[in-house]
Amino acid sequence: MAGMSDAPALYRVVKAVAKAPLSRWVNLTVDGLHNVPLDRPVILACNHLSFMDSFIMPMQVPRPVYFLGKADYWDSWRTRWFFQGVGVVPVKREGGAAGMESIHTGIDILGSGDIVGIYPEGTRSPDGRLYRGKTGPVRMALAAGVDIVPCGIIGSDRAQPTGQYTISREPVTIRYGRPLDLSRHADQAEDPFALRAATDEVMYEIMMLSGQDYVDEYAGKVKAGDVAVSATGSTPTTIDVSRHAEDVREAS
Repeated sequence: MAGMSDAPALYRVVKAVAKAPLSRWVNLTVDGLHNVPLDRPVILACNHLSFMDSFIMPMQVPRPVYFLGKADYWDSWRTRWFFQGVGVVPVKREGGAAGMESIHTGIDILGSGDIVGIYPEGTRSPDGRLYRGKTGPVRMALAAGVDIVPCGIIGSDRAQPTGQYTISREPVTIRYGRPLDLSRHADQAEDPFALRAATDEVMYEIMMLSGQDYVDEYAGKVKAGDVAVSATGSTPTTIDVSRHAEDVREAS
């Protein structure tokens, strides 16, 4: 298991320099950090409201958190050097073979004893609500034999709304939930019904931690205009069976 001393140099510098002032600036509250294990690999599955989520959440964890980031960030030197330096691993977000490649990348990181940070929604929320989770994190957890720790962030979208480069002085709360042992689904790792049930369990825990309304649609499709959603959310009490095959294809 890699300790903080084995984290990328820029990761250590950013954490050492920015953690205290940023936490004070946003009046950060952290709950449940003891739920993140110190002695074994784990997946941190978090809601995604703001660009700052990828900084403020892992800064609180006493071990390196390696996020799987969009390969697009590596297209420009302006972003490549930074994301590479802080330990973000480039993956393609498409479904199919590209989605499976990202899962295998995460499994390799977990196999080294490290923590993988991931956003099950696949992208930032378009309106502050919690959207349908992709099954990739569950597939990764089952293949690697690790738990998933759900994480809920509150207020980061007010501190740094989409398109804003600066961070406003707005309170932010991070809540880490109890580790979820999904090993009961281990022999159903290719069953789309089991994958969806386990993913809904993860998303329910994130919803309870973040207090968000839930929308049973993929955020990426809402952003692309492929799906229209109402102004009010819903709770994840039903499963649309027609989407199960799509869940497997789009796992990421």
